[in-house]
Order: sequence, then C-alpha cells, then structure tokens
Amino acid sequence: MTKTKERAEGTCPLVYECRLPLSTRTVTHLAGLLRCHLEAIRSRWRVLPPGRIAVIVLTVLRHDQRLADMAGGNNVSESTIRRWRDELIALLAARAPRLDRALKKVAKQGGEVVLIDGTLIPTQRRTGNADRRNYSGKHHHHGLHFLTLTDERGRLIWISAARPGRSHDITAARHDHILAHLRAAGLGAPADLGFHGLDNDVRAPAIVTASTPAAPTSSHEARRKPTASSLSDGHRSSTASPTSRTGGPSPSSALTPPTRPASYAP
Repeated sequence: MTKTKERAEGTCPLVYECRLPLSTRTVTHLAGLLRCHLEAIRSRWRVLPPGRIAVIVLTVLRHDQRLADMAGGNNVSESTIRRWRDELIALLAARAPRLDRALKKVAKQGGEVVLIDGTLIPTQRRTGNADRRNYSGKHHHHGLHFLTLTDERGRLIWISAARPGRSHDITAARHDHILAHLRAAGLGAPADLGFHGLDNDVRAPAIVTASTPAAPTSSHEARRKPTASSLSDGHRSSTASPTSRTGGPSPSSALTPPTRPASYAP
C-alpha cells in the first residue's frame, strides 16, 4: 500500500450547493467595504470579484464550512480563503460601535433601559491547550463567549469581543466596565442571575437582577423539623390541657380543679 497524495485519474472535486439566508443589502454592504479597502491599499486585482469574495466569507462564517472545501469549489487555495476571512472580519470589527457611543445613542433617542445577556457560540473542538479554555461547563460544549446588549425591542446595539467559552457573564461584564458605562449614560439594565452581585448599590442600582432562589426543602424534612412557632404553640397547648398517651386526661390534670374567672356567677 503506497502513501500517495495524487488524485486518481478521471476524478474531480465534489461541489455542492447550499442555500445561504442572506439579504442583498448584507452582501452589498460587505462588498462595498472590501472595494473601499482595495482602493485604500491600492490593490490592482483579486482572483474573484468583491461580491463573490463576500459570499464565500459569509458562507464560512455562517455554516462553519471547512476552508479546504470552499477553496476546492472556487478554484483557489485554502490560504487565500483564510486571508479573505480575516480581512473581512477586521473590516467589520473596525466599523463596530463602541460601548459608550452605543449607550449614549440609546439615551439620546429616549430609551431608559437596555437588555444585557451573555451567549455561547458553539465552535469546533480545538487542539492543544486552548481546548479546555473554550469548553463551557454550563452548556457542555466548546465555543466562544460573547456579551451582548440590546434595546427594549431586542435589537442588537453592541457585542463584546470573543472570549473563551469558560468565561462567566459577570466576569465579562466587569472586564468591559458595563456598570460604569451604564451609569455614565443614565440607563438601567435588567439581567438574569448570571449578573447577580455585579451592582451592589441598593438605593439606585443600574443592573437589576432577580433574587436568588431559596434552597428547596422536601416535605419529609419539613415534617421532621418543626419551626419555632409550632414548638411554642405545642408547648402552650400541652401546658394548658395536658393529655396522657391514651388520649384521655392525665392524672395531674384530673386532680387539679379548673380555675374560675373573677366575674363568674353560679
């Protein structure tokens, strides 16, 4: 058995088509960014037009396609696809709004609150030391952690940089100084229990979280462990009318005559 990497005679790479749910506006916007970038760096030509490059990069980002598969179907090398992907990601990241500007824009438009939450984007398992850092024990999956802010209608206004999947929501919020930016813009943010303890200001909290749920107790433990009120009630009832084990009056209660009130008249 020989170890050869040559293709067999009469074969061609398999190409398949998939439907990509993208709007024309998205492709046009990304292709326009690429054209402006090519003019800025004075690039004379590319193997494919900017519109085709935008579709290929969006396919890689949306469906997590292998770079070798996309390269074989478009007659380019794998390194070229990787360079296009990194180039367009950098162009999109440069136009992303800053956190303080996004919050000030919401406050200027009359908004009062924003919604904050953390999410995990599933990814493939990596090799090496980065494998454990990207594993989320909560979701039991490898991925990247993102912190997102939306307006009252759920429209995205800001997203944080990618962090390892094991990152916690409150840790990411402290790293991005979410609380300080919210107070500077005069906005509030309802959040889940993942952000509990981030804002300790009781009088005017900027981040409001739900209360921590109490530990569940079984009915069997509740019956075996009576409360203080039930103990005091039982003690009063036993001293007021003591009974024997058989259910009748005890000898001590039978010998002691009942006391009559002062206003009693026979």
